[in-house]
Amino acid sequence: MRTRPAPAAPTRATTSATSAPAASDSGGGRPAGVATMVGSGLSNQTGAAIGSLAFPVLGPVGVVAVRQYVAAVVLIAVGRPRLRSFTWAQWWPVLLLALVFGTMNLSLYSAIERVGLGLAVTLEFLGPLTIALASSRRRVDVGCAVIAAAGVVTLMRPQPSTDYLGMGLGLLAAGCWASYILLNRTVGRRVPGAQGAAAAAGVSAVMFLPIGIAVVVRHPPTATAVACAITAGVLSSAVPYLADLFTLRHVPPRAFSLFMSVNPVLAALVGMVGLGQGLGGPEWAAIGAVVAANALSIATSRS
Repeated sequence: MRTRPAPAAPTRATTSATSAPAASDSGGGRPAGVATMVGSGLSNQTGAAIGSLAFPVLGPVGVVAVRQYVAAVVLIAVGRPRLRSFTWAQWWPVLLLALVFGTMNLSLYSAIERVGLGLAVTLEFLGPLTIALASSRRRVDVGCAVIAAAGVVTLMRPQPSTDYLGMGLGLLAAGCWASYILLNRTVGRRVPGAQGAAAAAGVSAVMFLPIGIAVVVRHPPTATAVACAITAGVLSSAVPYLADLFTLRHVPPRAFSLFMSVNPVLAALVGMVGLGQGLGGPEWAAIGAVVAANALSIATSRS
C-alpha cells in the first residue's frame, strides 16, 4: 500500500520525483537491502492495519489526517524545502501533488474500512501497474494487462456481499496513485532533491488541519485511538520512506520494483493475521493475478 510519498526509484511501475542513488554491488549490502525491503513492506501494511483499529473513534478521515501530519514532519525534516524560492511553475505541480496525495490516502483508508486491507491494496496497486503497461507496446505486457483485468473482474464479480462503494474507493486510490506518479515526474524535473515531495506533504497536512480539528470536536478521540493513528503514520510513512532510501542504495531498481509488487500479498496476510479479514479462494486468485501481472512485466523488461 503506497500511503507515503515515494522515494526516488526509477522503476517502470513507480517512477518518482528524483534520481535514486545507484545500488551498491557490495556483497554485504545486498542482503541488508533485501531484509530492509521485507521490513519496509511489513511495516507499511502493519501500520495500515493498526490505523484501522482507530476507525470506530476517528474514522478513516481522522486517521488519514494524523498520517498526513506525521508524513509532513518526516519529509520536511528530510527534504528541507526552500519554499520562498519556489516559482509558480514549481508551485502548481506541488499543489496538485498535495491534493492527490491526500485524496489517495483518504480513498484507500476508506476502502480498507469497507472491503478490508488485502482487497483495498490490491485495487490501489492497479494504478502503477496501469502506468507501466500503458507505456509499453510489448505483447507480453498486453498479456499482463489481460491477467490483471481478469483479477479485477474476479474481485468485483456480483455477489450479495459485494461492496461496490468500497471497490470504487479502491479504484479511486489507484487512479490517484497513477496521477501521483505522473505528477512526481513533473515535480522532480522542476524542484531539486526531495524538496518537492516535502513541500507537497506539508501542504497536504495544512489542508487536513481543519479536518482534523473538526474530527476532534465532533468525536473526542481516546488515547488509544490517537496512539493507533500516530503509530500508523510512523509505520506507514516514516519507517518505509527511510527504509526505501536505504534499500535503493543496495538493491537494483528492478529488484526493488519487483518486491513492491508483493505488497498486495503482504497486505492480505497482515489483514488475515492481524485483523481476522479472511479471504476466499477467488480473492486470493485475483490478488495473485495482479501480483503476477506486475512481476512478469518487470521481470521481462529490458529497461
